Amino acid sequence: MPTVTPAKVAVVGRGRLGSALVPALRHAGWKVDGPLGRDAETGSADVVILSVPDREIGAAAAAITPRGGLLVGHCSGATTLAPLAPHEAFGLHPLMTIPADAPTEFHGATAAVAGTTQRASSTAVALAESLGMTPVVIDDAARPAYHAAASVASNFLLTLEDLAERLAATAGVPRERLIPLVRATIDNWAAQGAAPVLTGPVARGDHETVARQRAAVADVSPEDLELFDLLVAATGRLAGRERA
Repeated sequence: MPTVTPAKVAVVGRGRLGSALVPALRHAGWKVDGPLGRDAETGSADVVILSVPDREIGAAAAAITPRGGLLVGHCSGATTLAPLAPHEAFGLHPLMTIPADAPTEFHGATAAVAGTTQRASSTAVALAESLGMTPVVIDDAARPAYHAAASVASNFLLTLEDLAERLAATAGVPRERLIPLVRATIDNWAAQGAAPVLTGPVARGDHETVARQRAAVADVSPEDLELFDLLVAATGRLAGRERA
């Protein structure tokens, strides 16, 4: 892709991501206005990045007067570039969580990028790389699956760890005692993938132990029994993949 010279960027949106992007882009050498409110004037910017909720991307893009040379991008993982029309458009989605009360370190993260033109794509790549992120092109058709993967890897993981924490608490075991187990599991998954490192009663086919676990969940947290059953079934399928 052609080299993109750092241009004047306007970041619209004062949430976590918009507030984190502004100082990071400035540090990377871009001229940045923001974070701006959604009714702010962006007429002097060469690149406008919309860091707004997905449902508001279309309205925010429509509020920007189209002009030659202007690029408009969004930071959504699930949304296509269609809501940015008629602008020359790009997508830039950092595949990471944004902390609420700490500086954001973009370096080392992956960024999903896309563009309606070669210039737009090159700009998305340049923005990502200037922040130390690795850009990966995600087609519109693949965006829902890509974003679902992010939700499973981050949001749903927290749901599972909350269940583990609550179950452990009924046995007098605090969350801190689970942390080494969780970290080791993540490290093993990162190194080898899920199926090769799967352990536990489901992987061993120990149905009696699983039954005792199920009875305990039914007793102390019956509202989570359906989730437990679904996880046992899914883990059984994962174990079957390793044995195949």
